[in-house]
Amino acid sequence: MIFCVEDDSSIRDLMIYTLTSAGFEARGVACADELYAALKETIPQLIMLDIMLPGEDGIAILKRLRGQAPTANIPIIMATAKGTEYDKVIGLDLGADDYLAKPFGMMEMVSRVRAVLRRTEQKNQAKLLLAGDLTLNTGEHTVFVGGERVQLTLKEYELLQKFMANPGMVFTRDQLLRSAWGEGYVGETRTVDVHIATLRTKLGVCGDYIETVRGVGYRMEVKL
Repeated sequence: MIFCVEDDSSIRDLMIYTLTSAGFEARGVACADELYAALKETIPQLIMLDIMLPGEDGIAILKRLRGQAPTANIPIIMATAKGTEYDKVIGLDLGADDYLAKPFGMMEMVSRVRAVLRRTEQKNQAKLLLAGDLTLNTGEHTVFVGGERVQLTLKEYELLQKFMANPGMVFTRDQLLRSAWGEGYVGETRTVDVHIATLRTKLGVCGDYIETVRGVGYRMEVKL
C-alpha cells in the first residue's frame, strides 16, 4: 500500500490511478489528519508526501513520522515546488528518502517509488556493525553507544554507517557528500564537516573514533 498525501484532488487521483496501473495498491489523503487516521488502520510500504498542505505542512508531518517508532522507517518521497532548494535540503536532512520537484511526470514518480522500495528492501536485511562501544543495526536503523540508544538524523546515520562498514578507510569530503547526499546533490563540502561535528557530539566518548585526516577527510578507527 502506498499513501499519496496531496490536497489537490485531480493530482491525487492521477497519482493513485498511475500507481494502481503500475501494480501497486494506493490510497489518497488530503491532509495531515487524514494521514494519521489512515496510519492507525494500515502501515504503508511508502508515503508520497506533498510539502505544501493545508494546516500541518509536509515538513512537520515528516518530522513527526520520523520521531515515532511505528512510522520511523516508512520510506517517504517528498513532493516539492520546483526550485525550492531549502525545502529539499531540510526534507532530506530530516529523513526523506527521495524527492520529486513539481510538476513531475507520472512515469518518473513510478520509477522513483520502485527505486526507493528497492533500496529499502536492501536496508531491511539486518546487519550489525560493531566498533568499540558503538553498535549500529542496519535493519532497525538504530545506533547504541555503550548500550544506550542515540538518536541521529538520517544523514548522520548514513555517515556513521559508511565509517563503521569501512573501518580504517579514509574518505574525502567529496566522497562522503556523494555517499550521503547523492551524486546529484549540489552543495559545499562544508556540509560534511558540520554533520561530522554534530555526529561526534552525539556519540559522546565514541565521537573520538571519527578522526580528521588533515588535508584529506575523515576515517573511523578504534584505538584499544
